[in-house]
Amino acid sequence: MGVDEEVAVEGQGQAIGSADRIQQVLLNLLDNALKYGGPPIDVRVEPVGKETRILVSDRGPGIPFAEQRLVFERFDRSGPALTRSPGGTGLGLYISRELVRRMGGQISVRSQPGTGATFVIGLPRA
Repeated sequence: MGVDEEVAVEGQGQAIGSADRIQQVLLNLLDNALKYGGPPIDVRVEPVGKETRILVSDRGPGIPFAEQRLVFERFDRSGPALTRSPGGTGLGLYISRELVRRMGGQISVRSQPGTGATFVIGLPRA
């Protein structure tokens, strides 16, 4: 499936992007949510304006404000809780950001320390 093809997302709308790339990004976000937050994990799809947003939320320790802007950089494993956690190269969120950008979207994080983190993927709506 090519980058310009439509992908239905949970019946909530359609996004323009590659099914394989979207799957890779979601698998990475779900894997991180399990490693750092544990279940339960919430996944929501929201059509907002001209984009479809996919939100992946955990209830883990959260990400300190000063480190949130760094989590998408290469080899970042911010915070003491993250560096003690199992495995990882620090490339997953960097690769996810690049894949989402190549599909014309963006990825961001919202987090309050102590209350978990929500990663938001915004892709153009079909």
